[in-house]
Amino acid sequence: MKNDHEEFMRMAIALSIQNVTESIGTPFGAVIVKDGKFVAGSANKVTSTNDPTAHAEVSVIRLACQKLNTFDLSGCVIYTSCEPCPMCLGAIYWSRIKTIYFANTKVDAENNGFSDKFIYEELEKPMNKRSLPVVQMMRDEAMQAFKLWGNSAMKIDF
Repeated sequence: MKNDHEEFMRMAIALSIQNVTESIGTPFGAVIVKDGKFVAGSANKVTSTNDPTAHAEVSVIRLACQKLNTFDLSGCVIYTSCEPCPMCLGAIYWSRIKTIYFANTKVDAENNGFSDKFIYEELEKPMNKRSLPVVQMMRDEAMQAFKLWGNSAMKIDF
């Protein structure tokens, strides 16, 4: 199994290298595998698509979900060239991926100009102390959607 892990990690690393050498984007790549078989791979697409959410991990999750025709990636593993940022980590949890394998650390990323440290620090603060203003409003009106969902025939447990 070790060789398989190394093979899939090399794929993720190759995507990160290709993204830079072909001047496509930043040095991040990710691969999703299920039952020992490649499902999808992607590099970071933030700069090439002008989409700040198009990190390698989020992009590969989108591709894997399309390919497997599901939002639930239970049983899948992700290999990523760098430790996931908070957004990607959240997406990985939401997708139910069972294991994360990563190469570079968040400290390595920070040392190369990619720091998510401030996001971790912001999340530790109460909402009213964060640098980005957060204002709750119109909760009672918005609750209607949850009430409708609770009674919907298409309700899915998350």
